[in-house]
Amino acid sequence: MNLQRFSCADCSVVACRFSEIEKMPVFCMTARCTQKEITESIECYKDEQNNDVMQQAAILLNESYGKLTRVEETIEFAKKMKFKKIGIATCLTLSKESGVLVKIFRKNGFDVISTGCKVGMVSKTKIGIPKEYVSQGPNTCNPVLQAQILNRAETDFNIVMGLCVGHDSLFYKYAEALTTTMVVKDIITGHNPVAPLYTCHSFYKKLLTED
Repeated sequence: MNLQRFSCADCSVVACRFSEIEKMPVFCMTARCTQKEITESIECYKDEQNNDVMQQAAILLNESYGKLTRVEETIEFAKKMKFKKIGIATCLTLSKESGVLVKIFRKNGFDVISTGCKVGMVSKTKIGIPKEYVSQGPNTCNPVLQAQILNRAETDFNIVMGLCVGHDSLFYKYAEALTTTMVVKDIITGHNPVAPLYTCHSFYKKLLTED
């Protein structure tokens, strides 16, 4: 058995949840971590902000698991962290939903600034995208500028609303404030990206079928 091929997603035991060492599979990632790596991760939680995030997330989990929606949990987390200014980076296809989210956060006492993905009106060809890839419109999404705008506004906390795969990655890379994701864009499933995982043995069998 090539143990390097296996990792946490291949485990059906989840011994790490309650430290059931005797049940750990031979490819367990915990067993493959060095004590130095574990210690270094623990040291990171001594950072004041990191520790506060972990403390408040644990409290929220204990209080709201299975009781609150993602929107409600995000509001409660922001309150517990004493955040004041919320930044929302949205795909324009979710402008309506983002508008509702802005209203909800403002109603809960937050200052909110939002920025859409086409901000800056930069043409795709200007950043080197070939002309044949402009069927969805001439202007490119601009996640770097979205991040820069929210950085300039000095947001305490950012929320991603349906940025494209890759664009969201660049937003996370350049955003200075902590960021969470409210919506993962998946137009085919109505923004429910786990649907193919639930139906991989029926409607989405093609995802597991070899060519």
